[in-house]
Amino acid sequence: MRQVRTIRYRDIAADLRRRVEEGEFAAGRVLPSESELSATYSASRVTIRKALEDLRTEGLVDSRQGFGWFVAGSTVRQPLAHLATIEAQLEAEGRVSERRIVEFAFVRPPARVRSILGVDKALKVSRVNLADGEPFARVTVWCPEELGAELSRAQVRDHSFYDLLPVRFGGATQTIGADAAGPVDAEALQIPAGSPVLVCERVTADLAGRPVLIGEYVFPAHRTEFTVDLAHPEASIAPGGLRLVE
Repeated sequence: MRQVRTIRYRDIAADLRRRVEEGEFAAGRVLPSESELSATYSASRVTIRKALEDLRTEGLVDSRQGFGWFVAGSTVRQPLAHLATIEAQLEAEGRVSERRIVEFAFVRPPARVRSILGVDKALKVSRVNLADGEPFARVTVWCPEELGAELSRAQVRDHSFYDLLPVRFGGATQTIGADAAGPVDAEALQIPAGSPVLVCERVTADLAGRPVLIGEYVFPAHRTEFTVDLAHPEASIAPGGLRLVE
């Protein structure tokens, strides 16, 4: 009986496909590097790349500069036209959101936070946000001690600060920039150190214009998009809301 010869890259693609479908690599998860896969399968990087390209053609994986290969999945998108939480956006899309609290403490905040909030002691809450079980943001939120004094760790895990603080909010300013993931972000978001991240700072004020909340959000760039609806765009092809950083 003649033995049917299999093509190596197709065998590797089939095994990687199985591992993704069985949940070993979840949506958005960065795959082992090409060199690591080469060692795992005892194959050349050319062969590994061909297998991955086949899976990309199927829409199962994708790649980005700075990340390598990752399992394709839904992008986390947040509109910036109104004051809302990203959890609300996820729930509207039928996705499961979760907050894992890393730190809950009343501390002396950094100088910049003290300057903006005008306080010497603040509640600091650090957490990791997950969508469908996968980390998509590392978050640090600060509020004045007087406003957060009655809050508990469980409350900030299960509810937004916008629902918890005894204050009426007037609006917020968001600043978004690009950065490279440091060791803390890389571990929290399960991405390679040095890979691109989006950093969003939101300063929320009360009706009198006094800042009462500062939030810093770090997102993996390959999974996150921010959108702005322009109801009356100016006659220019330049995107609105941008400011040149000097």
